[in-house]
Amino acid sequence: MTGETRVRCRKADHVARVTLDRPAVLNAMDLRMHQELAEVWDDIEADDEIRVVVLTGAGDRAFSVGQDLKERARRDAAGTPASSFGSRGQPGWPRLTERFGFRKPVVARVDGYALGGGFELALACDVIIASDRAEFGLPEVRLGLVPGAGGVFRLIRQLPQKVAMGHLLTGRRMDAATAYAYGLVNEVVPADRLDRCVDGWVADLVAAAPLSVQAIKEAALRSVDLSLPDAFTATYEAEERRRHSADAIEGPAAFAARRAPHWTGK
Repeated sequence: MTGETRVRCRKADHVARVTLDRPAVLNAMDLRMHQELAEVWDDIEADDEIRVVVLTGAGDRAFSVGQDLKERARRDAAGTPASSFGSRGQPGWPRLTERFGFRKPVVARVDGYALGGGFELALACDVIIASDRAEFGLPEVRLGLVPGAGGVFRLIRQLPQKVAMGHLLTGRRMDAATAYAYGLVNEVVPADRLDRCVDGWVADLVAAAPLSVQAIKEAALRSVDLSLPDAFTATYEAEERRRHSADAIEGPAAFAARRAPHWTGK
């Protein structure tokens, strides 16, 4: 692939740090960025050394303002068919917003704007840590569009219904304090403490047994729409891996021996 890279990924100490890297346009996501992101997600999913992902945007102005609307306008002028819900058939499919079985926990580090597809990307993460200057919103309704990358479906599940509908139908923005009050983000801190806060969450996630993390993530997300009896009797692939793993034996053994566990993820 020629030209400037849209996505950076740095791996160290079981953590992959993924950065949307178009700060000049507030990390707007064009088709090339989506294609690069798909390659990054494939690589991280296949890398058993990686236990946690941190997703952020370059610069201090935006996590991402979503779809590159200038590119969208050019594609519309060229007669490209309009898209709707989901990204099937488009570059980067399946995107993180549709990788419903992605095993590794993803922490969104949000500083500045998380709008449109950027907000949808954050909503698809497992944990959101925001600076006090973060701002969230789905402005698609004001642009003749819909939040097709999951915003319609996730916001109504993650907020009280009337609150979600108010934001979906008007495109109104939400500040970080309001998002925290509704439980939409896990923590809000001053911008100069954002990295320290994210690192604390990452440290806790890395310290946890990786197969347990994966089993809990799969069971929690898959069981949301199940009755309790069905949730208890469903089969979860990640739980089957954990149950038959060396780590399932290592945890209690380490506790009994009063030592730190050594997780292998096997």
